[in-house]
Amino acid sequence: MFEAAEENAAEIETLTAASAYIMGRNMFGPGRGEWDLDWTGWWGEEPPYHAPVFVLTHHEREPVEMKGGTTFHFVTGGIVEALDRARATAGDREVAIAGGAATVNQYLAAGLIDELYLHIAPVVLGRGERLFEGVGRLELTPVEARHTALVTHVRYTVGGANRSS
Repeated sequence: MFEAAEENAAEIETLTAASAYIMGRNMFGPGRGEWDLDWTGWWGEEPPYHAPVFVLTHHEREPVEMKGGTTFHFVTGGIVEALDRARATAGDREVAIAGGAATVNQYLAAGLIDELYLHIAPVVLGRGERLFEGVGRLELTPVEARHTALVTHVRYTVGGANRSS
């Protein structure tokens, strides 16, 4: 998607408009167990977030400040703590779950996602986390779908048995 930035400008703007983000450990970096403190993410010196990012993990780590206004905060207290901290930082602005699939699944299962944006690209990875696995019954109502050369963008509202009010 970022390879064809002009064609996907509206979606990139939506992705980067949040005032705080939440992601899982694997989205931040590879490996399990204790942190490699030299690792600061997949994206180089200036991540695309330009806002606080709360990383779900089982291993404590001091915050990592990056160029462009991104600071990674490492949360060991679970998804509700991460969401509370992100909401406190964002105020009345948007909080986005940046992924990966296991993190999205946890928030869906807890009924804590009200809109879901899927960016579908024809890439076969062969394995990995499955989106919607273990989530339970959801009602996804399509709001918008748009196709570009490399990506299909779909936006849903989320309802169903798991949805909390």
